[in-house]
Parts: sequence; C-alpha cells; structure tokens
Amino acid sequence: MAPIKFILSLFLVTLCTTVHAQVSTIAVAVNMKDAFLAIEKEFKTDNTTDFRVVYGSSGNISAQILNGAPFSLFISADESYPLELFKRKMTRDEGKVYAIGKIALLSKKSTGIALRSSKAELTKAIKQANKIAIAKPELAPYGKAAVEYLKAEGLWDLAKDKLVYGDNISMATMFVASGSADIGFTALSLALAPGVAKETEHLVLNPALYEPIRQRMVLMKNAPQEAVALYQFMQSPKAQAILRRFGYQIP
Repeated sequence: MAPIKFILSLFLVTLCTTVHAQVSTIAVAVNMKDAFLAIEKEFKTDNTTDFRVVYGSSGNISAQILNGAPFSLFISADESYPLELFKRKMTRDEGKVYAIGKIALLSKKSTGIALRSSKAELTKAIKQANKIAIAKPELAPYGKAAVEYLKAEGLWDLAKDKLVYGDNISMATMFVASGSADIGFTALSLALAPGVAKETEHLVLNPALYEPIRQRMVLMKNAPQEAVALYQFMQSPKAQAILRRFGYQIP
C-alpha cells in the first residue's frame, strides 16, 4: 500500500507543478506598474483567467526573453525592444502601440527645490540638487528620453556629474521619493501614482525635446488564450481610459 501512496503523491506533485507551469507570465515595463494594476483589476471583473505578472526595465525583460524566459506577453515602455524580438521571429507579429508616454521632473517636497518650466528655473533646480536620479538609458526608454531632453535643453553638462542611475524608472523614482536624490526624471504615470505624489511634486517636460515614447506590446509565439485576451483588452476603451488617467496619450 505504501508504494501506491507514494506514487499517488508523486503524481499529484507533478500535476500541480505542471498546472503552475502553464500559468501565463506577463512581462510589464515598470513605468506601467500602477496603470497596469488598475487595468488588471478591470480585466479580471469579466475574466476568470489567471496569470503571473513580472515588472522590470524593458531592456532587462527583452534580454530575459532572448535567453529563454517563458513570457507570453511583453508590455514594453518603447518600440525598439518588441520590434527587435519580432525581427528575431520570437513574436506572433509586430504587436501594437498601446500608449505614448511622457517624462516628468520630480522633486521631494521637503527639499524646497521648486520646479518651473523656464530654462532659467530648470537650471537653478539642477544647480541646487546634489544628486539627480535617472534610469539607465541603455536599459530604460524613459532614461534615454531624459538624456535626450537634457541635451536638447542644453543642460547635460550641468547635470551629468550629478546623475545617479537606477536599473529602471521605478528605482529612479524611488531615489527621489525616499530622499536619496534631490530631483529626478521619471515617467509621468509614476509621478501621478498616489504614493509618489504624496511625497513629491512634478513638472511635465516639453515632449518636443525628446523622441516620442511609443510603448508597444507583443505576444510571444506560444502565447495562450488568456494572454491573447489581455492583449485585446489593453486596446479596449476601458483600458485606454485608465491609461489616460495615468498621463498616457493613446495613439
């Protein structure tokens, strides 16, 4: 009898592991975290499908996919990483641009550094700051856009030696919210998140001074139906209304 119980137990463990392995994993750029949590909640009001969500910089997520990470849907912070995966024949198609992001300058309220849109005031803020947070531009599209903005505004030389880099835009944002940096560049969506907005103030930066942040999502070739359903929901009026609420433009 004991061997039968052992075999049955082994079968159940194997079954549970297989079921768990079949749950889709959705990879989401971290600038989308608060907006996606709201979208996920809305999606699940009419859908009973289950999936896991992982957040990270678009560059790191893309590298993980190239190294075999079993993601079903990649909701990126830009276009270049999803399109590169498409060129490598790892996705169903080119995917869809679901949102256009904006960058913002963030300061912790307790620092007393005022954020104003004129170049003179921005210069003053950068001079006052000891540390300026930014996401690594080689990994995070919002970090790349921040560098483009600083150079276009003629502030790069003033700011470059004060920059502290986060692996993703969420980390750069937390540097400011925690006081580790005096000011920093973030995604407008993160600046609007209640937890961040409580501790900081922000300034939306001129979008003409950096390349448009066209955020694209792609389905992997092996994407199951629950990932496809979420992909379709991301293009729905309900999801688009949430994205607008978090400061995104809809293409």
